[in-house]
Amino acid sequence: MGNRPPDAIAHSAALPLVAHLVERLDTAAPSLLELVDHSPAGRYRHAVVCLGRHSALHAELRERGVEVVDVARRAGPGFYLALYRTLRAMAPDLVHTRNAGNLDGQLVAALAGVRWRVHGEYPRDGRRQPGAEAHAGLFGAARRKAARRLRMQLLRRACCPLVNHYIAAGAEQERWLIEAIGAAPSRVTRILAGVDSLHYHPRLGPHTAVGPAGFMRDEVFVIGSVGRMDEAGGHTTLVDAFLRLIASPHPAHRRLRLLIAGDGPLRAACQATLERAGAGARAWLPGERADTAQLMRSMDLMVLPARSAGPGTALLEAMASGLPVVATAVGGHRELVQPGLTGILVPPLSPEIMAAAIADYCRIPEMGLRHGARARGQVINHHSLAAMARSHCAVYDALVQGAAGPGQR
Repeated sequence: MGNRPPDAIAHSAALPLVAHLVERLDTAAPSLLELVDHSPAGRYRHAVVCLGRHSALHAELRERGVEVVDVARRAGPGFYLALYRTLRAMAPDLVHTRNAGNLDGQLVAALAGVRWRVHGEYPRDGRRQPGAEAHAGLFGAARRKAARRLRMQLLRRACCPLVNHYIAAGAEQERWLIEAIGAAPSRVTRILAGVDSLHYHPRLGPHTAVGPAGFMRDEVFVIGSVGRMDEAGGHTTLVDAFLRLIASPHPAHRRLRLLIAGDGPLRAACQATLERAGAGARAWLPGERADTAQLMRSMDLMVLPARSAGPGTALLEAMASGLPVVATAVGGHRELVQPGLTGILVPPLSPEIMAAAIADYCRIPEMGLRHGARARGQVINHHSLAAMARSHCAVYDALVQGAAGPGQR
């Protein structure tokens, strides 16, 4: 910042200021670093008011010229007074809050004189979206959790008149905001997750060599999956489908390998099932991995067997990697997969149907190449980080600059 010429500083100061209220920088969705880095140049300045724990991202944001202010959340009116004073001093043109955790910031922003206020409902840490919870019902949930969900829903309804515009992470959340919270459809814009299409890209040659000795060979067909291995993840269905396929006499199925990256309470059970069936050498379940981009370049097909799904981050990463996808027809999967063009949707808990879909890609490799190329194109055009940032700026434009309402994506 110190080396910037005076005219550049003056121009930057003249840009509208967006203040993002977040509980924690490392869990804010979409990533504030990604939003700042990929926003169109010369449109907005960004500032962050962090209400939770300090993180290493503070320094990275400040290096990008983003003001970061910590207002530690605490009980009592002192916190709200500190937040009010911070917003008065910062004088942003627009405040953007995220999820119910900082929805009370909408009221403080209104009292502080911030004219435009945006609220986003984003999934966090792989948890289910609020809309999905509302439609799934409360059967089997603990009474305490049910009461908390009710309180959060009442809070959202009470704050609805304060919010100028909502951002929903998917069609299910968009519908929930309109039907359950009472937001006018014209005040809700759907913006799906963005994915780094440079980091996640198709392999440029042979399979990336991964796994134990003997797992990979040039002629193998690798069925891949990424996600937490619990009941909701549905990986027991995938293991069942895999065992059905390798038990088939079809010669193409001899090439099949299974790779599931993720940890969870059902990982050991899935591994034991594979071992009992004599398929241990043809499957690799390495647990949680940080190199998912490289692992995806070793796969020929992504299978996402979840019984419920959130924003589809793993799905978008697979699509960016040029992989066709077999996914259960739930949540964000239904929104992102174009059946017959980029993948196949199957019912949850249906190993027979899942096995048939996988078999199509194994037996007709050119179909997988076509679907994977289309999936990559879909990400580049609609779900890249740049597309995500442009969509957020379009919402800001519609308010701050009085432009026509942003279109649904």
